[in-house]
Amino acid sequence: MPQTGAMTEFERLLAEAARKPLVGWDLSCDGRIATTAVPWDFEQAVVHRARQSPDLLDMGTGGGEWLGRLPLRPARTVATEGWAPNIAVARERLAPLGIEVVAVEGAPDNGTRDDGDAQDDAPLPFADGEFHLVVNRHESFVPAEVARVLARGGHFLTQQVASDFNADHHRLAGMALAEPPPEWRLDIARRQLERAGFEILQAEAGAERLRFADVGAFAWYLKNVPYVCPGFTIEGTRDALARLHCRQQAGEAIEVRQTLFWLEARR
Repeated sequence: MPQTGAMTEFERLLAEAARKPLVGWDLSCDGRIATTAVPWDFEQAVVHRARQSPDLLDMGTGGGEWLGRLPLRPARTVATEGWAPNIAVARERLAPLGIEVVAVEGAPDNGTRDDGDAQDDAPLPFADGEFHLVVNRHESFVPAEVARVLARGGHFLTQQVASDFNADHHRLAGMALAEPPPEWRLDIARRQLERAGFEILQAEAGAERLRFADVGAFAWYLKNVPYVCPGFTIEGTRDALARLHCRQQAGEAIEVRQTLFWLEARR
């Protein structure tokens, strides 16, 4: 356990983590959480297709942070968001850019479906063939619905987090993994999209690392991203967090590895 002086800093960090809110979907914790780059450039792939497209649909825009920073967007760009607290944040950020934000029902996790082609779940409120480019970052999707709203020859680009992404988070928090989540990997995503009539143009898996500047940033992240470690509470993991704080103070980095993958598909 930390000594008295270190415990004061430890307690301060946890108290800050408990009261600090998450606004939109900025997970940097004011720069205290750094993310290494994956081997591909998803943004550049999107910009490449956006240059050739009259429109763009961004699924699950969060607070609009990524879409608002995108260096090139088609004249008609629309975003969806399924988490109520983010909708107002996204609209405030994106409305000045001429981007409409549409509230939707979030799709079930892709890993929960065997074939991925059920079209009656979370229908998108758009006409058949309304978009030529659909983009999705870390958001669940119904492949048949994406295919429906895409025009023939349109492109779907998605970057996803694999189902085993949170093993390191559990280990550092001293929490046992619950029953294994439904598997979600590159090969499963390929199969789901192909069954919905897509042609896969590019696909790649890799990993990114998240490094936390201190134990407070780690606790803040787990508190505000509840799907990472379901059941996490700061009080319930205080002893494990104290040990983690001691190791970090001694020079050990607080770091986790996350498997990601991305695909580009054509309807």
